[in-house]
Amino acid sequence: MLKNESRQKKILFSAVQPSGAITLGNYLGALRNWVDLQDDFDCIFSLADLHTITVRQEPLVFRRNIIEAYALLLACGVNVEKSIFFIQSHVDTHAQLAWILNCYTQFGELSRMTQFKDKSLKHSDNINAGLFTYPSLMAADILLYQANVVPVGIDQKQHLELTRDIAERFNGIYGDVFSIPEPYIPKVGAKIMSLQDPTKKMSKSDTNANACITILEKPDMVMKKFKRAVTDSESEVRYADGKDGVNNLMGIYSITTGKSYKEIENEFRGIGYGEFKVAVAESVIELLKPIQEKFKLIMQDKEQLSKLYNDSAEKARYISQKTLSKVMKKVGFITK
Repeated sequence: MLKNESRQKKILFSAVQPSGAITLGNYLGALRNWVDLQDDFDCIFSLADLHTITVRQEPLVFRRNIIEAYALLLACGVNVEKSIFFIQSHVDTHAQLAWILNCYTQFGELSRMTQFKDKSLKHSDNINAGLFTYPSLMAADILLYQANVVPVGIDQKQHLELTRDIAERFNGIYGDVFSIPEPYIPKVGAKIMSLQDPTKKMSKSDTNANACITILEKPDMVMKKFKRAVTDSESEVRYADGKDGVNNLMGIYSITTGKSYKEIENEFRGIGYGEFKVAVAESVIELLKPIQEKFKLIMQDKEQLSKLYNDSAEKARYISQKTLSKVMKKVGFITK
């Protein structure tokens, strides 16, 4: 259970996949927000490894990614004294509720999910049932904890809308079972774009290595990638339509320094893109340095790391089992 003094706060749930290196976009767009939200909500965070296997994984690499992702999120500031932070596959209620919710989710609803369409194109040799029913598992993740608030990026908003539809449908049949979650979309940093194609979201799966910065990226590589970042044919640092590359860099610099766009425009007035890119890179290097140092320390104590995720899994199981038991009783299953 969370601390007594925080029980009157709204419950917030969020999850991230351990499918590879966590990017600067993941951190600035979502994970840093997790840290800030821990004081305002009862936060329940999950490393969504069950979601990850909709794309085929190499077992040894997958296992390492899970451990490193958990340690890295701790290094980013997720605090298990304030929040619950568990590995999804360690809490079996998620898979069990996901199956039940599959039976209350319409085929047409799943067919309309844009992420299913996108991933089907990218992985045309493995369009599996899990990829199709992925949103039902996401709904289970959220509804198990009676979450009131879910931080979502723009690309995940459709999934939360479906979660709300499923919850309302279930409640309409069986009464007040699930809380209906509301989206929380940060006004700044909601979507960090590719450094090479600023019309697309920064992604660890990008085939262009220069498009993405990872949290564990070495300083010299961070600098090289920002120096190669796409801008435009002008030389003026200003936020405007049609200046996607510069807008993206300004967004990153604004978040890492706390400066407004107007302050950034004034700072670099009459100065070319070259110096601006270096300044953005330096601000990112400075931001990532303490995270990288803390990550190394956490990874040195695997026994303590194991204790943290096992303790959190027990807390998550205790809370989620209450919801699952209620659901099963409502549906008509014979419960233990």
